[in-house]
Amino acid sequence: MSGNPLFERIQQDISDNAVVLYMKGTPMFPQCGFSAAVVQILSDLGVKFKGIDVLVDPSLRDGIKQFANWPTLPQLYIKGEFIGGCDIVREMAASGELAGLLKDKGVIA
Repeated sequence: MSGNPLFERIQQDISDNAVVLYMKGTPMFPQCGFSAAVVQILSDLGVKFKGIDVLVDPSLRDGIKQFANWPTLPQLYIKGEFIGGCDIVREMAASGELAGLLKDKGVIA
């Protein structure tokens, strides 16, 4: 991964923020239903997170998919760990696993 400026930028964002959501649009104005769903789940759990709009940078939109080897957006990272996309986050939220993970990682009390 080193030597790729885009991957280095993604790694820096993930390292600098406890929770990062690569999404279409912004947390205030999601531009797709899947991104909006994950924003809502994180907001309901009281999670502060950095939303990164991939629509403003086509290279980032493609690059994040290569970085995680995951074909869809949004993509959620918690403490540097790739969690998954909307369906996985929804399932984890419904089962309580997401709240448990966030507590274990010290993101929420």
